[in-house]
Amino acid sequence: MQTDKSALIAMSGGVDSSVAAYLMVKNGYRCQAATMRLYRNSDIGLGNYRTCCSQRDIDDAGEVAFLLDIPYEVVDFVGDFKEKVIEKFIRIYEQGGTPNPCIDCNRYLKFEKLFEYADEQGLSYVVTGHYARIEYDASVQRYILRKALDDGKDQSYVLYMLTQNQLSRLKFPLGDMKKTQARLIAEQQGFCNSRKHDSQDICFVPDGDYVKFIEQYTGKKYSEGCFVDSSGNIVGKHRGALRYTIGQRRGLGIPAEKPLYVLGKNMTDNTVVVGYGEALYNTALYADDINWLSIPPIKNPIRCKAKIRYRQQEQPATVYPLGENCIKVVFDQPQRAITAGQAVVLYDGDTVLGGGTITDNDTQI
Repeated sequence: MQTDKSALIAMSGGVDSSVAAYLMVKNGYRCQAATMRLYRNSDIGLGNYRTCCSQRDIDDAGEVAFLLDIPYEVVDFVGDFKEKVIEKFIRIYEQGGTPNPCIDCNRYLKFEKLFEYADEQGLSYVVTGHYARIEYDASVQRYILRKALDDGKDQSYVLYMLTQNQLSRLKFPLGDMKKTQARLIAEQQGFCNSRKHDSQDICFVPDGDYVKFIEQYTGKKYSEGCFVDSSGNIVGKHRGALRYTIGQRRGLGIPAEKPLYVLGKNMTDNTVVVGYGEALYNTALYADDINWLSIPPIKNPIRCKAKIRYRQQEQPATVYPLGENCIKVVFDQPQRAITAGQAVVLYDGDTVLGGGTITDNDTQI
């Protein structure tokens, strides 16, 4: 456990990280702030588009750091972001999955690289504006990640990949706070970003058109192919399998007696499987790249709750270990549109047990 009261504040330019910085200064920490430069708009075809991690955010973070009278630096991680986040994002889509770049950014940039930078600067802690809580359980000698007090802002789902060592050196000052309280503090301190809207989209795809981004970035064009039913019969033409996600209904353009949904994709054949909504429900999934966080790796099945997307309520399930780095999750009730590439995160009450990357589902009803 760290005792030196020195901290690196990860400042995104948003209100949450600004308030986190203020609270650490107020609590007597020797603080140094840093903003990660993850890309340049011109490099990814965004022009002057205003997005998170943009030049405007860097300017806002610098202004708040100046107001708090703490050292501030912009750290260039453009190359790492390109390799670890953008290129993986494209690769998973091309393989037929649906990636979660925010989790990869947290894993490889916001924590891994920032801890390296904190060590270089001789700073004991890393501080972010995430809404989550960290506690130490002396009875099991482990750090525990818990959901935030503000359930509507809880970000524990995207933090399951943290390690025990990282938890021991992380601080989330907003974990016990409501978002409205954070905004009030920012307004009282006169922060330039006190009324700034929260970022909702993928930072490098702010308009949500990920296919346009991928085509601009790679120079590729994704060819048309066939919609097929579950028996392989051709039922229509699509504009490229990359454009469709599991559970999608809109934009298919296939006449049918009932609404059709995307059930699956075969990227090798460039086909998209469609069918009725009931076929989207599955009772089980497989996941790999498992990170057990608040408990050691399991050796026997456990009962817990699991969620397969950020805004979903956790669902009762049984988790079965499958070797060192894989699990099978069997839900009590079928879940809709379980999607490869997304995260499954496991909870016991408000405690994050761990999580992993969904690779497949089975047991269709």
